[in-house]
Amino acid sequence: MIYRFTCIVCPLGCSIEVEMENGEVLGVTGHTCPRGMEWAIEEVTNPRRVVMSVVPVEGGALPTVSVKTAEPVPKEKIPELMKFLAKLKLKAPVNVGQVVAEWEGIKIVATRGA
Repeated sequence: MIYRFTCIVCPLGCSIEVEMENGEVLGVTGHTCPRGMEWAIEEVTNPRRVVMSVVPVEGGALPTVSVKTAEPVPKEKIPELMKFLAKLKLKAPVNVGQVVAEWEGIKIVATRGA
């Protein structure tokens, strides 16, 4: 099977193709730099994303605060993380950069104060 991507590692936006067979990478073409090749291989073998959301804040100047994961999360675990975030409620004050929770060892960080 061949997977086609537009690389997001740098502004060049290379069109990369990754050929896979039985879960094994057979080849990568179209990348200009080694980082693009590494990104494409990870995208087909273990895709991960930084997740951003908002959570409610009690007693703050604003009703919600934006948060993000401090590191990428495996793509298949995002629905589970979103359920966790949906149950999260914070109390003011919340500061930018503050770790407001932890999920499976991954820190959830405020990206706005409230």
